Amino acid sequence: MDAPSRDRTLIGTPGLDLEAVKRPSREEAMEAVRTLIAWAGDDPRREGVIDTPKRVVDAYSEWFEGYQLDPAKELSRTFEDVQGYDDIVMLRDIEVESHCEHHMAPFLGKAYVAYMPTNRVVGISKLAKVVEIYARRLQTQETMTQQIADAITDSLRPAGVAILIDAAHQCMTTRGVHHRHVSTITTQFTGVFKTDATLRQRFLDFVNKR
Repeated sequence: MDAPSRDRTLIGTPGLDLEAVKRPSREEAMEAVRTLIAWAGDDPRREGVIDTPKRVVDAYSEWFEGYQLDPAKELSRTFEDVQGYDDIVMLRDIEVESHCEHHMAPFLGKAYVAYMPTNRVVGISKLAKVVEIYARRLQTQETMTQQIADAITDSLRPAGVAILIDAAHQCMTTRGVHHRHVSTITTQFTGVFKTDATLRQRFLDFVNKR
């Protein structure tokens, strides 16, 4: 069995005392899954679920790999030769696959990310990667929206950032109130997107363009 180690991988996660957070070993995590299977009323030794703890731990490694990654590193390679370009840079329909921190239930949707460059731009795939990093952590959609805006602002120093996320939360559709076909929209506007209503509307028009 692997010895537990102190987890230093929770990069940029507010409210966590990294000295106090221990990351369990893989076997300890698998044992926790067996406990949940038994608590649900099943037998973790049953053939159909005997390998479920391994699969769940593997899935968690993928779903929450954002704790191992640093958004600032993804945005660190920028390009200053923009040939005088001074308009919106925007990515539409970025897939969001995340889990809420309240029930650890998935929420799925799309993100729309834009910024107004000043003297540098970043590779467009890096914007999608930043969304993915924050999505692969436990948080609320509101927090994730703010974190994406902050990361882009801190690294690129743009004239403004605009973020919109539209997602359906399974903690609402598969439990609790059981309301299907309901999505949650969160936005964050900074700089010129916050002060210029015309520019903000252009962003929203691009979001709605089909």
